[in-house]
This record gives sequence, structure tokens and C-alpha cells, in this order.
Amino acid sequence: MSFSLVHLSDTHFGGKADLALIEGLEALVPDLDPRCIVLSGDLSQRARHGELQAARGFVRELERTAPVYVVPGNHDVQWWRSPFGLLGPAPRYAKYRRYFGADLGPLLEVPGAVIAGMVSAHGLSVGSLTWNQRDLTVKGHLPKGETNRAARTFAAAPAEAVKVAVLHHNVLRGRLSQRMGLAHWKDAQARLDAIGADVVLCGHDHEEGAGDLPRGTVISTAGTISTRSRGKRPCSFNVVTVDEGAVSVRHWRWDRPAGRFVPSDEARFARRHARQGAAAGGR
Repeated sequence: MSFSLVHLSDTHFGGKADLALIEGLEALVPDLDPRCIVLSGDLSQRARHGELQAARGFVRELERTAPVYVVPGNHDVQWWRSPFGLLGPAPRYAKYRRYFGADLGPLLEVPGAVIAGMVSAHGLSVGSLTWNQRDLTVKGHLPKGETNRAARTFAAAPAEAVKVAVLHHNVLRGRLSQRMGLAHWKDAQARLDAIGADVVLCGHDHEEGAGDLPRGTVISTAGTISTRSRGKRPCSFNVVTVDEGAVSVRHWRWDRPAGRFVPSDEARFARRHARQGAAAGGR
């Protein structure tokens, strides 16, 4: 029995939203029949009330099809209300929480799967600092507390359950941008590869992608559903399917002349427990 989800990211409601794409998704998603829908951050452009209200309306429409899971992205964080956390984390996320709930990395259990979120969007903070000034409020970081929490969640889940982790910033280097989304990315990758997830969902880079980490954790990077697609590529989203032995990531790209999303290339990976079983059998 397989489990499938729709993975969206970076809608950027506000000046960068593309209403044709939003309406195309709203029409298409019910036909895909996902068990759940995940938005991996940057729902808004500037964390304004109107933008978050529009994003909430989009979520409510998607909820007609399946449970919807969201985490905040760097554009959803009002970091200027607490730079470097001087006033604590609460002011950064107050407006986002008003529309999407108090828990920034909630736990969602749906039939056949467990989904756990991790907060990587902190704005201007010590953990995200790099030497590149343009990254000061853009780069993310992944505290150990976030990966530890996800690891505990997956350890307590049924062995047969599909285990899905979600964060905003891209875990793998962007093909066009050649940029990592996370500061201290090598350490973050190693910790993500150890939490027991079958697949990690992320966005941020505005280019779709799929890959895996050394221990077999699959990474699904969703493109953007906005006018900010990198390299003027077609906007896109992913459909992730997990069965007993494999994880597949299918990219769906916007066909502007046709005015609809169409299925495109697919990346397929052995599911991590299947790899481990094969390795054990070979010893």
C-alpha cells in the first residue's frame, strides 16, 4: 500500500503570488487524491496581515481535499521585532501564529504516516550568520533541539509508518543558485540523516529538486508557486509517493500555454529501511 502527498512551497502571497497557478492548484489537487498536503514555508511575502489571510484562505480551500500541514519560512518571520532574539522568539512569529496556530513545528498523524516539522526560519539570529551580508535575514539554521524532537517523534511511531519531516530551507545545494539554504549545512545534513525520516520536505530555493543523504534519507525540494521562479523556469510542485520499498518524487510543472500543471520527470529512491535490509542481507 502506498502513501502519497502533495508538496508545495513558497506561494509568496502578496506582490509575488501568481493567481493563475493558485487557481490551477486548487482545481488539480483533488484529482491527485493525496493523503495530505504540505506547504514548506514562505506562504507570504512580507508577513503582512492581508498576505497571511490570503494564505489561510488557500489552506482552507486545500483542506477540502486532505489535511494541510504548514511550517513558517523566512518571509513569514517578523525578525525585525526581535533581532538576534533580544526580545525572545515570540515577537518574530506572533503574526504567523495568529493564522496558522501556536505550534510552529506541529505533529500530524494521518493514516499510514507521521509528519513532524522543524523550524529553520529565525530571521536575523546568531545561528544563521554567515560572511555574506545578503544572507543575514535569509539564511536558515537548524537547532539541535529541532532535530532531536523529530527523532523522538519518529522513534515513537509505528515501525511501518511513513515518516515525513518538514522544514523551510533547502537541505541540498541548489542546482542553479549553487547555494545552501542552511548555515552549518554539513552538520544539519548529518543530523537530518539520523532522525529516521523516510523523506524530508523543504523549499526556499525556488527550484525543484530531489536527492538523498548518505544514510538514505530522501530530500524533496519543492519549487515556487509565485512569479519568482529561479532562472525563469516553469513554476512547480512535487508529488511524493512512498511504498514498501521506494520513495518517488514527481515534479509537476506549469505549462503556461495550456494554463495548467502537467506531470514531468520523476526521481525514485530505495526506501531507507529497504536499503538497510539489503545491506544486512549482503553481509
